[in-house]
Amino acid sequence: MALKSRLTLSKIYFRKAIVAVNKDVGHNEEQQPVRVLGIDPGLRVTGYGVIEFDGIDHLTLIEGGMLRGGPSDQEIGKRLVSLRDGLADVLQSLKPHVVAMEELYSHYERPKTAILMGHARGVLCMTAAAAGRPVHHYAATQIKRVLTGNGRAPKSQMQSAITRLLNLEQVPEPADVADALAIAVCHCYLTERSATAVGSPDTPQPGSTP
Repeated sequence: MALKSRLTLSKIYFRKAIVAVNKDVGHNEEQQPVRVLGIDPGLRVTGYGVIEFDGIDHLTLIEGGMLRGGPSDQEIGKRLVSLRDGLADVLQSLKPHVVAMEELYSHYERPKTAILMGHARGVLCMTAAAAGRPVHHYAATQIKRVLTGNGRAPKSQMQSAITRLLNLEQVPEPADVADALAIAVCHCYLTERSATAVGSPDTPQPGSTP
């Protein structure tokens, strides 16, 4: 892994020391788990989280961190280049199979914020596509509903769900990293549901009570 390179472009908060495929009894050892990169886009800071998915009950955190877009007084083109280079390095180093990203809100109170967010999100989508990774997009309410059963769940409830689902010892911080991991888990769940339950409404969310 290009640790030195990534640390100049990002800050890593979580890392799995040794990446290994889960080989519990009953699992096909020839079937490799899918590696998913979740992205919480932002111009100043973009959160990312990489997990391995071998069934919704087998989620493994690989790495979580933040990509730095640079200070607000820096020229926007340079900030976008920083995000592009940071994401390109994550893609090359961690080799996710698929990217999941949060959609833009449609009700930004400040149009300028929406425009700046759109710049960052567009560059991130382009970088993933240029690397040959498919990009899936999810609304914030959909992500919350999948993880907690409540489309308006508060951030604290989301963080608790991520901590439980990924079997972490502590709540992932900062919030940008937790949000990125939530996006990745959302993609894993919806992928599992479409493959095994054919979209059945009776299939419980990972964060809900049966």
